[in-house]
Amino acid sequence: MVGMGDQKVIAYGSDGQAKVIAEGFVGNDIVVAHNEDVYVTNPPADSSNDPSKVWLIKPNGAKLVVDTGITYANGITLSADQTLLYVADYRSHWVYSYVIQPDGTLGLKQRFYWLHVSDSGDRSNADGMRVDRDGRLYVATRMGIQVCDQAGRVQGIIVTPNGRVSNLAFGGEHFDTLYATCGDRIYKRKMKVTGANAWDKPNKPAPPKL
Repeated sequence: MVGMGDQKVIAYGSDGQAKVIAEGFVGNDIVVAHNEDVYVTNPPADSSNDPSKVWLIKPNGAKLVVDTGITYANGITLSADQTLLYVADYRSHWVYSYVIQPDGTLGLKQRFYWLHVSDSGDRSNADGMRVDRDGRLYVATRMGIQVCDQAGRVQGIIVTPNGRVSNLAFGGEHFDTLYATCGDRIYKRKMKVTGANAWDKPNKPAPPKL
């Protein structure tokens, strides 16, 4: 987990004991890959115009900045096959895609997923993200949970009952229930898909239908 106030990334063992695995920066969202590489978004302070950073933390605790330049890097997740990293820009309508290199660093950065926004603004407020085992991307935004296909297109928007959503996760016995944090409430929805978990063996989805 990210300890934002303490500027630490903390791991909890099965015994409940906390261990600091990195410190010295204010993290936001986090994803842990199957190979134990950790990626953390580090957006600027609200009053700052500094660029965001994306950090890579190796299993041995070494950390390095692997990207800068996104306006406000927020949500972060891996593709189902864990060859790509996705980072949401809270202050635009883009989710960026990167190719993960053999050493865990990032290459071939591009604006890939184009999110829908209201007519009155350009900010999607993109926050938490997850993928399913078929390669779809789910993004919590100000318009709801936007569901994107592998080609980068929004195929649908799941609107929450109270019109708010900040984060989401797949859960349940078969990881086919989508849970969403929505202000002071948590909603769930049974899905016809199965979530992809970063700690599992990477799953290679079927090719996209164009």
